[in-house]
Amino acid sequence: GHESASDNMPQTPPFTGQLNTGSYNKNLYQTKEEGYPGLYYHDNHLVSGSLEALIHHLVPTMDYYPDRTYIFTFLLSSRLFIHPYELMSKVCHLCMEQQRLGDPQMRVRKIAPKILQLLTEWTETFPYDFRDERMMRSLKELTHRLASGDEVYRKAVSQMSQGLIRRLTVLSQYEEALVKINATAAERLTALKAKPQASIQRDMLSICNDPFTVAQQLTHIELERLSYIGPEEFVQAFVQKDPLDNDKRCFSDHKKASNLEAYVEWFNRLSYLVATEICMPVKKKHRARVIEFFIDVARECFNIGNFNSLMAIISGMNMSPVSRLKKTWSKVKTAKFDILEHQMDPSSNFYNYRTALRGATQRSITANSSREKIVIPFFSLLIKDIYFLNEGCANRLPNGHINFEKFWELAKQVSEFMTWKKVECPFEKDRKILQYLLTAPVFTEDALYLASYESEGPENNMEKDRWKSLRCV
Repeated sequence: GHESASDNMPQTPPFTGQLNTGSYNKNLYQTKEEGYPGLYYHDNHLVSGSLEALIHHLVPTMDYYPDRTYIFTFLLSSRLFIHPYELMSKVCHLCMEQQRLGDPQMRVRKIAPKILQLLTEWTETFPYDFRDERMMRSLKELTHRLASGDEVYRKAVSQMSQGLIRRLTVLSQYEEALVKINATAAERLTALKAKPQASIQRDMLSICNDPFTVAQQLTHIELERLSYIGPEEFVQAFVQKDPLDNDKRCFSDHKKASNLEAYVEWFNRLSYLVATEICMPVKKKHRARVIEFFIDVARECFNIGNFNSLMAIISGMNMSPVSRLKKTWSKVKTAKFDILEHQMDPSSNFYNYRTALRGATQRSITANSSREKIVIPFFSLLIKDIYFLNEGCANRLPNGHINFEKFWELAKQVSEFMTWKKVECPFEKDRKILQYLLTAPVFTEDALYLASYESEGPENNMEKDRWKSLRCV
């Protein structure tokens, strides 16, 4: 339905929120004076166009500024067809042309602020594009042109550049910190392997036995990692070769979706950490206590709106080495666990979870406190949804035009994520717990099975064989 597509279109941050459909359509339908050919509308709704026409539609003129939702959607999806630096140089070229038209004074006054606004939106929403020197070169060239005319623009340009440099610096610092954390985790694991008998290794409950606090610290980690994922990473994760793009793939460089991958790795780490904590204790009642503790942590995550940690904890508990511990589970009050499992039940395409997510999203929209704003989606499902949306329709129509309907839909999903990732974490940080969650050694699957069989012996021949082969290693 076209209504749904245009009722709540994504906008380039910081202007999130509902769009007034009326003005949106009007805005969209104002094709430029010369009516650049090659854009196709249906019910006032842009549905397709040639790449050339879509690029023209991005560039402001004396009396036109593109709709914000269009800017976000086109910048997000154009990278499937053209490198951001190539798009940037085309935009620069068109802007220069605009600057040459008509009365110079009038022109600079009217068009420079619009070009600046477009560049500001680009640098704020897709800062990672500007890690490419070619992008920076074009940006400097164009802003230099704009700034040469007027003190006001000089100031605005330098503000924009400083903002961009700040964002890129913060990103580099985050990436360095991540490398350090992973190195520490690897060292601790090596140390544990060298002296497994020294398994007086700290455990979660000795660090913190309050499920509320642990759930809050997990939320810190989730929100930090979410905040560094650029919207374009969702698109770059699925780049295929564009058929009209003879042989040069738009984005083969792998580095492009690294924050997204780091986030998926965090989910796996948390699952394995939960399984490790449960399989480590020698005594059955201790193992049962750890299971109950993590059920409480998971429940707190659910209440906070942190669905990603919740799902990671549930999947840790559902790993075979943990779920086979029948005697341990018989000591656990599982009613709470059953409720959580029911919430995250994959049947009917995760119907229950999607309902809870909608509830959390509604709460977040009307929220007064940042606590109520938190929505952390079950991330691998979000990626899967975007993947299926991408697989389900062609990027181009048979006539070679870009299928813009598809990209409105894609932008809608990604922009919802953009709102979630901007939430500040309201809880106090606890360094010790964070450090433990991020770097405590976690067992491999084999080590988990070994610990599991040592706690509760193998039950059948398959388990006996597995145990034997693990002990020989």
